[in-house]
Parts: sequence; structure tokens; C-alpha cells
Amino acid sequence: MISVPVRDQSGNDVGTYEFDPAELAGSINKQLLHDVVVMYEANRRVGTVKTKSRGQVRGSTAKLYRQKGTGRARAGSARTPVRRGGGHAFAKRPLDWSYRLPKKAVRLATRMALLSKFIDGEATVLDGLKFDAPKTRAVADMLKSLGVSETTCLLAIDGYDANILRSSRNIPGIEVSSAAELNAYGLLHQKQLLVTREALDRLRGVSSADVAS
Repeated sequence: MISVPVRDQSGNDVGTYEFDPAELAGSINKQLLHDVVVMYEANRRVGTVKTKSRGQVRGSTAKLYRQKGTGRARAGSARTPVRRGGGHAFAKRPLDWSYRLPKKAVRLATRMALLSKFIDGEATVLDGLKFDAPKTRAVADMLKSLGVSETTCLLAIDGYDANILRSSRNIPGIEVSSAAELNAYGLLHQKQLLVTREALDRLRGVSSADVAS
């Protein structure tokens, strides 16, 4: 069993949260995590590069001067790659670098990455998170109270909350994600994880009725 303290927005301990690590993943496969992170990084590549080949450069195809008798090195057209303004010998073309691993592998990697945060002591469970209005100061004070203001942080919440998103977007180093949109790349890219109790219940597949019983 994994037992982690539950803290409120002021940083005070208000209880503990216990769960069986097998509910998230049986073990942590570093190779799978690596493969999934590489996939996400590849999918982020734009790939919209393009240069002109010698056939696409504007200019005559005529030979610059005769082959012999000038005393200079022989030369072809002005569009040759060896001359300034000529085309590229191996011109770049737009490429699509994206690919997808099997859905089951990606989902399992997300659960492994989540489990690794708890094993490494980089996860904090919040009793709840609610703001009446968007206010950056409230989130900044909470991060300082929890001791994660000096590092990158991923804030995982149960569902969409406009006040939380607007309060966090101006703070560098913090990302906000709902439990449904959580992925392995986001979990591993940020150093610390702040997850609400409701979001962790959802990730474990536990309903509120099960928790109450």
C-alpha cells in the first residue's frame, strides 16, 4: 500500500490517502515510458521545412561559358548547388513526423508515470481546490505553502474549472490538466505533481460512492 499525506491549500496536513499501487500499474516499464515520451516529442515536431532544389531555382539552364579555352574551371548553369544562389543538392521537404503507439500502451504508460510520481515522492494530494474567482495570487500562495513554487509543477484536477485555469496561466512552470486529459509526457515533463483527491479517485477508477462506503 502507498500512503501519502493529504494537504489543504494552505499546506496543512488534513489526513492521509492510501491506495494499492496495483490499481495504477503492476510495475514500471522504463522502456515503455521512453517510447511514449519519444512519440509525444515526435508529434510536437512541426516539420514544415522546405528549400529549393536546383530545378526550382529561377534562372537559365544555359552553360555559363564554354568548356575549354577560358583558363577557368568548367562550369554548368548558375543554378548548380556549388554556386551562391543555386539550389540545394538535397533540398528539404515538408515531413510529417507524427505516429501513434497502441492505445493500450499509451494508457498504461500514463498510469506508470503517475505511479512513479508517488514512488519517487514527487506527488502531493490536495484535499480540494476551489477558487471563487480567477486570482493568480491565490495559486502562487498555494504553491509557496506546498513548497513547490521553485520548480515545475503539474496540477491535475477532476474536471474543467475556468477559475483554476485562469488563475494558473500566468505562473511560469505550472501546467493544469484534467484527469481525463492526463498523459505520460505531461507527468514526466513536470517535476512535481499536485493532484486533487477527486482526480486521483477518477484515475484509480474509484467512484465517490465507493470512497464514502
